[in-house]
Order: sequence, then C-alpha cells, then structure tokens
Amino acid sequence: MRRRLGRECLYVPSCRFGLYLALRHWCPPGGRVLMSPVNDDVIFFVVLAAGLRPVQAPLRPYDGSIDPDRVPDADWRGLSAVLTTHLYGNPDPAPELRARCDRLGIPLIEDAAHAIGSVVGGRPVGGFGDASVFSLSKHVGAKTGGFLAVADPALRTELALARDELLTPTRLRAELAYAVRPYAEAGVRGLRLVRAARAALRALGREEREAIRMPLRAGDLKQALAGEPGLDGFHSWVRVDMHDYRLRPGRTRLRRTERLLTGLDARLDAHRAGARRLLDTPWGGGEGREGAGVQPLFRVPLLVEDRDAAVAALARRRITTGYLYDPPLDTYAGELFTDPSPHPAPAAWFARHALPADPRRADEIIRVLTASGARPAVWDGRG
Repeated sequence: MRRRLGRECLYVPSCRFGLYLALRHWCPPGGRVLMSPVNDDVIFFVVLAAGLRPVQAPLRPYDGSIDPDRVPDADWRGLSAVLTTHLYGNPDPAPELRARCDRLGIPLIEDAAHAIGSVVGGRPVGGFGDASVFSLSKHVGAKTGGFLAVADPALRTELALARDELLTPTRLRAELAYAVRPYAEAGVRGLRLVRAARAALRALGREEREAIRMPLRAGDLKQALAGEPGLDGFHSWVRVDMHDYRLRPGRTRLRRTERLLTGLDARLDAHRAGARRLLDTPWGGGEGREGAGVQPLFRVPLLVEDRDAAVAALARRRITTGYLYDPPLDTYAGELFTDPSPHPAPAAWFARHALPADPRRADEIIRVLTASGARPAVWDGRG
C-alpha cells in the first residue's frame, strides 16, 4: 500500500480505529469536524469519542459527495478539520477540499474505507489528506484490518506508539472465531439459513441493528459526552458490527490478509467493470455520475424511486443489500449531538433513494431490477 499511495502506511486493526487515531492526533479537543451526513453511524460515534463536534456538510444529490460551495463561510472559519467520506468509492472533491484546508490552516483527513483504487485529479484517493484511513474489510475482503497513510513519514513512529497504547491484547478465542468464520458463513449461505441465523442472533441479543441505524440511546450518549473523551466511554457504539475493532492482530488475521491482498488488483478490475455496467442503466444517475464509471466502486449507489421495494425484490433472489445510510446523521442524531447541514434536502433525497449494488453481481442485479419494474429516481431540486 505504501507503493500504491506513495505514502508511509501504518497497519491498524480496523478503519474506525485508524480514524480515531488520526482525529486524536490532528484535531484539538472540542474541535469541529466537517463530515458527510450520509455515512456509517459508527464513524459519527468515532468523531464523538475523539472529543470532537460533528458538523454535517451539504451534499450533491446524485452521488452523495460533499458540496464545498454550499458550506457557509462562517462554518468554514469555525472548523478544526475536514473529514471526507469518498462514499462507496466515489471521490469527494479532494483537490478543492485540500485547497480550502490549506487556506484555513486545518487538516484534511480522508476516510477512504470504500475507496481503495479510486482516483481523483490524477492522484489516488488517500493522497490528499494529512492522513487517510483505509479498510481491508471492503475490497480486500479480509473482514479485519486497515491502514493509516500519512503525508509526513516522520510521524509514523509516534502514531505507531499511540496505536499500540490503545490496542487490546490478542485473544485466542477471537483468533479461532476469525479462522472458522469464512467456513461458517459459507455453510450458512449454502444451506440457505441466513434468515434463521439472523433470527437466532436476535433471540440471543447479539443482533445489534434492527433497523439501518443503530439505536442512538440519547440518555447514555449524553452521559458519555459528559465524561472524558476516549474509546472506552463510547465502546458500546464504536464496536457495533465489529467487536474486534481495536484487537491486536494475531498471525491468522495477518496471514489471511496478506494472502487476500495479492488478489487486490483482480478485485479492483471486477469492481470497475461491474460499476460501468450498473452506471449504464436507467438507475445509474445519468449526467450526474459522469466519470464515476472509471472508478472501482465498492458499491454502486443506484438511484431508485422505491428503494424498499427494490431491496425486497433483490432479497427474494438472495441478493442482500447492505451499506445503507438512511436517515442522514443530522436527522438521526439531532442538534443536541451534531450541527445540522445548512442544506439538508440533497442528502435526505440521496439517502432515501440510493440502492448500494455490489458491482460483482451487476448482471444479476440488473435482471432483478428490470423484472421488478423498478423506476429511476430523479432529483427535482426540492428533495
């Protein structure tokens, strides 16, 4: 990854952990961070855990990228950092954000979890920020790990020490569970027991999401914010969907990750080819997505009029839809916990209509949506 980005890289056990590490290093306590409201709620809680105030940015309706021109001047002046999302692998306007951060003297931090292989302005995503964080659970498929890339290589040692202080010890039980997980998941899928497995998890209290967003638990969150910042106080939110997010990796995780990384270029080619096919459909967004087809999108956010009906149609063909981020974070959390977007309608529209499609299953998804009569969503300027 150092060779791909031309930057010093530090292995971390998860993207969310790497992002926390970056925010704590580059941002002053109590600082305000501009971020996308169409984002994983876990990232929202990581920002809070770092002792920072999320500020929700306006978005462009057709791709969910940050719209810098609609951020008020007063909001720019009060920021301590900008956090990109590069949602689904579609780049935010990183060159423009970099220039604005330089003028303000604040750091740009890139959350590039979905964006290994994406390019903007002739440079790889992750090559613009003071720091950028990538996930090895997405394109690589390792279901663990990530890395923090930094513009200043002299910071690597300091960040490695900070990382090691925050890690929890390797656990044999967790390593064994990781080792058998791929075989267990394959068996569940092969026997068509996915619904039964999820029902069992709910019965045991292990299903942490009954809806797209995790429960906010406003009372508990106020109590956490009244205490000292840190991962410990926000652990119950930050761990959702990945309880080993700060676990020191064992040999099993590292060896599997190394093996899977050797196939990264082939995976990126498959994502790029599937993205082109999906974007060239009635649900692809048309001119609003110009240029997106050259990116190896992790998911292609097709725009459908009735997203829930489309999700149901895909589920009947055993195609699971994940990585939904609806409602936007300012609607989800409210003004007590975040500064809302000054122009919320485009983000709300995108969150309501975006259908994240796996480009590796492009042909199947196109057939299902065509057969179901799914209609494309069209932005009318009002949301």
